[in-house]
Amino acid sequence: MNYEFTHRPSYTHLIVQLQAGESIKAEPGAMVGHSTTVSMQTESSGDGLLGSAKSMLGGESAFVNQFTAEGGPGQVTLAPPSPGDVMSHELQGETLYSTDGAFLAGTQGVEIDSELGGIRSVIGEAGLTPLALKGSGTAFIDAFGGLEKLELEAGESYILDNEHLIAWDDTIDYTTRSVSGLKSKMLGGEGLVFEFTGPGTAWYQSRDLSAFASFMSPHISTGDS
Repeated sequence: MNYEFTHRPSYTHLIVQLQAGESIKAEPGAMVGHSTTVSMQTESSGDGLLGSAKSMLGGESAFVNQFTAEGGPGQVTLAPPSPGDVMSHELQGETLYSTDGAFLAGTQGVEIDSELGGIRSVIGEAGLTPLALKGSGTAFIDAFGGLEKLELEAGESYILDNEHLIAWDDTIDYTTRSVSGLKSKMLGGEGLVFEFTGPGTAWYQSRDLSAFASFMSPHISTGDS
C-alpha cells in the first residue's frame, strides 16, 4: 500500500493506493471518493471505540468504514472533518494514544482499543477518552490547523493544553491537572493540561476547535428574527 498527502497543511487529503486484497479502515464521513474496484463495508470499530465513554456521548463513532480493493488495485481518498493537517505514524508492535476525534484511518494490522481504565480513561473528568492504537501498520491522525511534534529527552518536561493535544507514544510519561484562567472561563469551566516527561514524543495541533467554536458562535445566525 502506498499513500500521499495533498493540499497540505491547511486542507489535507489522504490518498491511498491499495493493491488487490488490501484494505484500510476510516472514520465515517472521512471518505471523499474511491475507485470502482474498491468496496466499502461499514462495521463495528471494535471494543476500543464501542467501549469509550465519548462514543456513547456522540464523540468517536462506534463504526468504521472499511475499504477493500477487490479484483485489482484501487484508490481511496480521505479527508478529516475540520481544516488542518494529517500525520502518519508507523506502528511496529507499540502503542500510539490519540485523543477523541483525532483518529482518521488505519491500515490492516492496526487495532483500536481503549485500555486506559478508570479515572485515566476519562481524564480529569474532562470527557477525554484516549484511544490506544496498537499492532503493526500505519495509523493516520488528523489535526485542526497545523501539526507540531514534541520530542522530549529523558527527564525533560513540557505542558500541553488538552484541547491542543492529539497524540502521544507509549514511552512518554504524563500527569494531568485542572487549571483556571481566562480561556477556561470563556469556555465554561476549568481547563485541563498534560505535563509530559520524556523520553518520548507527543503531537499537538496549532488550533483549539472548542475555542474556535466559541469565537464563531456570536457570528453565526440562528435564523431567529
